[in-house]
Amino acid sequence: MHEAISLLELNQLIKETLDIQLAPTYWVVAEIAEINHARQGHAYLELVEKEGNQIAAKIRATIWSYTYRSLASRFKSVTGQDLKSGMKILAQVSVTFHEVYGISLNVKEIDPNYTLGERARIRQEIIDRLAREGMLEFNKRFKLPAVPQKIAVISSSTAAGYGDFVNQIKNNRFGYQVHHRLFQATLQGVEAAETIIQALKSVHEAHQKHPFDAIVLIRGGGSQLDLDCFDDYRLAIEIAKSELPVITGIGHERDETIADLVAHTKMKTPTATAEFILSGFREFEDNLELLWKQIERNAAQIWGWEERKLRDLENKLGKLSGTLIHRSGEKLSFILKQIKTLSQKQLTVNKISLENQLVSLQKAGRIRVKMEKEKLERLQTDLGRLNPDRFFEMGYTRSEISGVPVHKMRPKTGDIMSTYSGVMKIESKIEKIEKYGK
Repeated sequence: MHEAISLLELNQLIKETLDIQLAPTYWVVAEIAEINHARQGHAYLELVEKEGNQIAAKIRATIWSYTYRSLASRFKSVTGQDLKSGMKILAQVSVTFHEVYGISLNVKEIDPNYTLGERARIRQEIIDRLAREGMLEFNKRFKLPAVPQKIAVISSSTAAGYGDFVNQIKNNRFGYQVHHRLFQATLQGVEAAETIIQALKSVHEAHQKHPFDAIVLIRGGGSQLDLDCFDDYRLAIEIAKSELPVITGIGHERDETIADLVAHTKMKTPTATAEFILSGFREFEDNLELLWKQIERNAAQIWGWEERKLRDLENKLGKLSGTLIHRSGEKLSFILKQIKTLSQKQLTVNKISLENQLVSLQKAGRIRVKMEKEKLERLQTDLGRLNPDRFFEMGYTRSEISGVPVHKMRPKTGDIMSTYSGVMKIESKIEKIEKYGK
């Protein structure tokens, strides 16, 4: 039979061995997988070390209430954040073994500077990667609109920074109207980066229907670790590749996140972001006023020049018109004299022509009267020769029956025919009618 010892003896042996072989304390790098707080003020942790996504080592740890009170307070004052799951820490621990509860670590100290340094190392790796990929300046390729009137705001409606931004925009003393639309996002915690990325995608979808001039990503102050979500690589890529210029106003003046580095313009705070947008309006208005003054000054100068030119032209025109009127008067007088001389000559010519025509008419009239007189005399002579009495004197007679000349009717035997001569009338009865001549 084997020589056996009790379980308690074994555990006591383990405890004695550990006490002898191990140093009193060790500084250990580990990630807090889980942390629970007991009512007595103790903190119970589960520490792990990962290789990729696999857990390579795991152990329980305890921070007793007295230690935890001072340790947690100092840690928060340096990092601005409470100890929480997912946080990588450098802790001073002692290994303890209890016969009932087994092995665990007793946390005696945590170096907050390590946590900050680890964060800085990861942050620098992301910055170097973005620089190699050309993403740090990519969003700066856009030109900010002169007057950004339509703004997509990514923030939380309950965040103080968002309230400061809206108050500054709405109550600006110049009365500028800036149309802004909130795209809700979580601004702190492990889900924050993903919700901001989704908000950016929502902005781009809305931009297709109702275009925006710029995107504003704002968050009020907080601890450095609270701003870890703005150092996310995927979020930095989304900001750099945004279809719109992104203006950030994250945290305090001292803070500069990776989102600030890849954004088009970085402002210190949400209030400063609002003032920056309003300054664009003011600058645009100042430029307009300056241009207006330049226009007025140039217009007055041109007006003066043109007025002087007009006066010079008026004087020249007055002199020129006087000369032209004088010359035209002289020319008109000359023309009138020529017209008068020519008309008098024409009148004389016409008068002579009329006198010649009158003489010709008088002469023609006399010749015509003479010719008509001779013609009348010939007609009178011819009429005298045609007088019936002259034929009667020559022995000719005129016969008729019942008043009708014989050569205009058909006489027949037995008709009483009257025959006239120059001195007598003879009535005779036709006894016989014979053809004579043709």
